[in-house]
Amino acid sequence: MTATAAQEARDRAVAALGERLPGWSPRVALILGSGLGRLATRITASLDVAFADVPGFPDAGVHGHSGRVIAGTLEDVPVLAFAGRWHLYEGYDPPVAALPVHVAHALGARSLFVSNAAGGIRRTLCAGDLMLIRDHINLTWRNPLAGPVAAHETRFPDMSAPYDSELIAALRAAAASAGIALGEGVYAAVLGPSYETPAEIRMLERLGADAVGMSTVPEVIAARALGLRVAGVSVITNPAAGLGGEPLDHAQVLAAGERAAGDLEEVVRGFLRRAFAAPAGR
Repeated sequence: MTATAAQEARDRAVAALGERLPGWSPRVALILGSGLGRLATRITASLDVAFADVPGFPDAGVHGHSGRVIAGTLEDVPVLAFAGRWHLYEGYDPPVAALPVHVAHALGARSLFVSNAAGGIRRTLCAGDLMLIRDHINLTWRNPLAGPVAAHETRFPDMSAPYDSELIAALRAAAASAGIALGEGVYAAVLGPSYETPAEIRMLERLGADAVGMSTVPEVIAARALGLRVAGVSVITNPAAGLGGEPLDHAQVLAAGERAAGDLEEVVRGFLRRAFAAPAGR
């Protein structure tokens, strides 16, 4: 799908969702990755629809992604949640990976929370840990902004602080209040779908990456080009290749994501209360 086709898909999706949600606008968009869809079930929903039933949206093709759009409230905050995403390794172009961000922005969201499953590169990260994403490295070698400038996009967005400091502070405070350990680090995005080799992990470690995955960065780039504030958390599902004693497989990723889902849910709920429900929130 070209950038122009992606813009047309966005317009169709926005029109269809807007028709079903007259007068409603989200404050925050949530994108939930592999094994992390439990949070979406906690939303008091006014709309819950499969990707395939939204005009312009492809179906979700990855096991562990329910592929649904949920609009409603969580902690009294209007949210638009995407339980699942589209990946570059599925053959989608970067503008498709960024499609939920454009739809959320057009419907009124001005902040984005992203989550993903990731392999731990830093030796102190263990399966089940939560890692606040402080920065990222784009090693997919692809960018959702290539091509014609989409509506409301900045051509050359500043990426010196892709993850918003105020939202990061709210995530830290929410985790501390709940007694949940929240590490911090740099997330490296690679194309996939094969897992990395031990040599590639050693390279990523030298580049400064703390965790590695196959998503999220196209969404964050698009969000920053649209002026959205961004915060994100990686669920560490396994030690990266060469750092653990077992072969990697997707079932392991999903199982670890499910085990960490309760902690992630509690952190995100507290985050929403602190950053958006209070009068001082934006």
